[in-house]
Amino acid sequence: MTIKRLLVANRGEIAVRVFRTCALLGIETVAVTAPDDRASLHARAADATIEISSYLDAAEHVRAARESGADAVHPGYGFLAESADFAQAVTTAGLTWIGPPPQALRGGGDKLAAKRFAAGAGVPTLPQGRPEAVGFPLLVKAAAGGGGRGMRVVREPSGLEEALRSASREAEAAFGDGTVFCERYLERPRHVEVQVVADAHGHVLVLGQRDCSIQRRHQKVVEESPPPDLAPELLGRLEEAAVSFCAAIGYRSAGTAEFLVSGDDVYFLELNGRIQVEHPVTEEAYGVDLVALQLDVATGGSLEGMHPSRRRHAIEARLYAEDPRTFLPQAGHVEHLRLPASVRVDAGVEEGDEIGTAYDPMIAKLISSGRSREEAVDRLASALAEADVGGVTTNLPFLRWLVAHPAFRAADLSTAFLVDHPPLSTPPLRLPHGPFRGAWRLNLPAPAPAPPPDVDAAAHTHDHPGGESTVTAPMPGTVLRVDVARGDTVEARQPLVVLEAMKMETPVTAPFDAMITAVHVSAGDRVAGGDVLVELESL
Repeated sequence: MTIKRLLVANRGEIAVRVFRTCALLGIETVAVTAPDDRASLHARAADATIEISSYLDAAEHVRAARESGADAVHPGYGFLAESADFAQAVTTAGLTWIGPPPQALRGGGDKLAAKRFAAGAGVPTLPQGRPEAVGFPLLVKAAAGGGGRGMRVVREPSGLEEALRSASREAEAAFGDGTVFCERYLERPRHVEVQVVADAHGHVLVLGQRDCSIQRRHQKVVEESPPPDLAPELLGRLEEAAVSFCAAIGYRSAGTAEFLVSGDDVYFLELNGRIQVEHPVTEEAYGVDLVALQLDVATGGSLEGMHPSRRRHAIEARLYAEDPRTFLPQAGHVEHLRLPASVRVDAGVEEGDEIGTAYDPMIAKLISSGRSREEAVDRLASALAEADVGGVTTNLPFLRWLVAHPAFRAADLSTAFLVDHPPLSTPPLRLPHGPFRGAWRLNLPAPAPAPPPDVDAAAHTHDHPGGESTVTAPMPGTVLRVDVARGDTVEARQPLVVLEAMKMETPVTAPFDAMITAVHVSAGDRVAGGDVLVELESL
């Protein structure tokens, strides 16, 4: 079986990435665009473009494939990439699905089902279930999809109901499935994942591991392979667990088994039944093309005899249109864009493009490699220094700060890295070593570590004479909900307005105890960064 024309049921950087491999293999490509996304880079990068009503409409993708003469569909990541119903619709239409079979997606793509399969395969998982059984702190998670959407940390029972509602709404908007569940929350683990590729002949190829511990808003921002400072025995356990899980669900195609590592304990989180955002890290470390392997496996190819070995240390940084301190998404016109030629760059926009509020604000991924971690990080630092973006606020200052930070250089990594080292803060001149590396107190038990904070939008306030203040939008977006009215009294950190941008909800909270004197927005309003939302007077 051969593929002659492939439709990518996605947009942005990943669509462009798939098109690149197709061009090398002589496969024609078809892009799809939503009505508000016609001018995007991926629409210009394909051989043909078909407009669809929504990236979340499976029937529209199938229609576009038929109208364009495509014989295969690649789902990319996000949107419908892990939808078993979409995979079934594609195969029922007589098209080749570039991904796991529907039954494997049902078994592994749904996080709740995945945990049941993992338990049956003897793979350890975090406790999950009813909140009172899990205990606090807990994490509310979307059963479908990933990328940090539909996730909320809950520390007290009083915050549970709203967390469940908002996580469900966010998951529905991002993946078309609002199912959520609760699991135990670990404060400072490492996030480590195993890259696998499986064929239809029973072969599972393991392509090492990636460390994805540096995260903001429950989303990864820097990833590397191999994970630094983890014992070979522990990494071997992760690989064994990943292979066992794939065998249990009859997996096929590229996929990623994700784990939390806390000391010597490992916990299976989920299997991402798709290509990952950070897949270039593995490609650069192992010298493989994961998209090409996906295409080969989907057309009956065998992985027998393939045993690529790691050649380099590789690391990826995600360049986003977002505030470098708060990580809130930004929008604007990309007036100037200079991306480095010294490292691999997978870009989703070009100079002159618009970055809006409807989709992920990623600009590009910068991937460096070297004979050692130090060399790879040095090359990434040089590439970030060379990069320049004008016209839109980006996280470029944050990325430069991160790769220069002594704790990052020392591989002192955890999912709470940005709590222990606030973004753009002044790093210590020297890091402590040995028993003094962490928090300690003489003759007393060490205090409990400070928990990573929940992600809210810090209210942008402007003070006026007489104790009055205005609260402004910290980013462009759509007003999803207004929780206060004129005359209400509110406490510090109480939600005032909930904004939605890039399929994520962000509550704007009160900066102090106050009385509401005016509300300037309603649900459904579109606002720009800096627009006045609420006026209040301190109590």
